[in-house]
Amino acid sequence: MRILFGTDGIRGIALNELTPELAYRTGQAAALVLTKELGRRSTIIIGKDTRRSGDMLESALSAGICSVGSDVIIAGVVPTPAIAYLVTKHADAGIVISASHNPSEHNGIKIFNADGYKLSDALEEEIEKIILDKDAVKFCETNEIGRVKYGFDLVDEYIEHIVSTVGGNLAGVSFAVDCANGASSAIAPKLFEKLGAYFKCINCDPDGENINDHCGSTHLESLRDFVVENELDFGVAFDGDADRCLIVDEKGAVLDGDRIMAALATYLKNAGRLPHDTFVSTVMSNLGLHAYAKENGLHIATANVGDRYVLETMQHGDYRLGGEQSGHIIMLDYATTGDGLLTSVQFISMLKNRGGKASELSEAVKNYPQLLINVKVPNSLKAKIAKESSVQKVIDQYASQLGENGRILVRHSGTEALVRVMVEGKNFDEVNEIAKAVAEAISARVDELPNK
Repeated sequence: MRILFGTDGIRGIALNELTPELAYRTGQAAALVLTKELGRRSTIIIGKDTRRSGDMLESALSAGICSVGSDVIIAGVVPTPAIAYLVTKHADAGIVISASHNPSEHNGIKIFNADGYKLSDALEEEIEKIILDKDAVKFCETNEIGRVKYGFDLVDEYIEHIVSTVGGNLAGVSFAVDCANGASSAIAPKLFEKLGAYFKCINCDPDGENINDHCGSTHLESLRDFVVENELDFGVAFDGDADRCLIVDEKGAVLDGDRIMAALATYLKNAGRLPHDTFVSTVMSNLGLHAYAKENGLHIATANVGDRYVLETMQHGDYRLGGEQSGHIIMLDYATTGDGLLTSVQFISMLKNRGGKASELSEAVKNYPQLLINVKVPNSLKAKIAKESSVQKVIDQYASQLGENGRILVRHSGTEALVRVMVEGKNFDEVNEIAKAVAEAISARVDELPNK
C-alpha cells in the first residue's frame, strides 16, 4: 500500500506534511527512477501554481534533482496541463507543484513521464520506496551536479497549442473567466486575447494565499452573479492549477463535468469524431447523464474516480473523450491529461458553431437528485471504514430501499482524510435522509475504532 502517493500525487499541508525535505527526496527519487534508462544526462521541467509555498518546494525539488546529476528547467507559474504538454517537447520528465482545488496552505507534487502522462501505480511505488529509504540515494560526482535554467517563455508554446485546436477565432460570444487566483491568472487572458474573444476576468490577482478562496471551480457563486449582472453569454471557471473547468450559463445554472461531456460528446458524434460513439465517465457521474446518453445514441464506459483511471479506460477502449463530474475533461486528440483551458476553448468553439444558448446545454441533462457528504476519517482508517460490518449493514439496508431507482456510493478520498458518501435517487428528501444516515454510521464507527 502506498503511503505518500494518493490518486493525484503527493499532497499535504506545506511545512507540516509536505516538507522541504520530502520535496528534496522526491526530486532525487523521481530523477533516478524516471531517467535511469536514458543512458545520458536528463532534464526535468518544473511548474507550479500561485501558492506561497511553491517557491520553497520548487527550490527543494530542484536541489534534489541536481544532486543526482539531472538538470532542471523552471517554467514558473503555469497550469498543470502545460507541463504535461511541454515535457514532450523539452524534457524527460515533468513535475507540477500544486494542490489543485485545495486551500492555499496545502500543496502537492504531481509527476509526469516523458510522454506527458501521469505515472502508473507501479512507478509511483518505485519512487516512493526510494523516498522512504534514506540509504537508497547516492549523490552524483561533483562534476556531474545538475544545472538549473529558466524557461518562463515556454508557456507561450502551450498557448499556441491550445489556439491550434480550434479553427478560426472565438469572436461573437461574451463570457467571464474565473481564474481562481491560480495558475491560469496570467495565461487565460493571453489565450483568449489571441482567439479574439470578448471576455472579462475575475479572481485573476493571486497573492500567494487567495488561490481557490471562495472562487474558481469549487466556489461558483461570484461567477454566477457576475455573468447574470453583466448579461454575458456564460462563464468559465478554473481551479487552482487549471486542469479542470466548469461553466455557468447565462442564467447562472451550472454545467458540471457531466453536462460538458454530454454537450461535447453529442457535438463530436454529429461531426463523426467520437470513436464508437462512446465517452468515459466515472462512477460518480449522475444517473441523468446515462439517461441522456441512451436518448441520444451515445455509450458510456465507466471508470473509477480519478483522471488517471479515466485515461486508462480511454486508452484501453480507444476512446477520445472522458472526464469527471468535477470538471476534469480529457480530450486525447489534443492532450494527455485533464485541461481546463483546452476544455473551455473547445466548449466555446462548439457553442459558437452550433448556435443557441448555453442554457440549452445545461438543461439537456436532467440530473437525478444527488447528495455528497464528506466525512472526516483518519487516513489510517479511510480505506477500510466502509467494510466495517455496522457500516455495511446500513449501506445494504438503504441500497435495498432505493432499488433500481438510485444508488449509494461510498469511497475514500485519495488526497484528503475524508470518506465521501454519495447518494442518488428520484426523491431528494429520501436521498438526503439516506446520505445523512450512512455518514452518521461511518462517523459513529470511526469513534469506536483505534486510529491505527
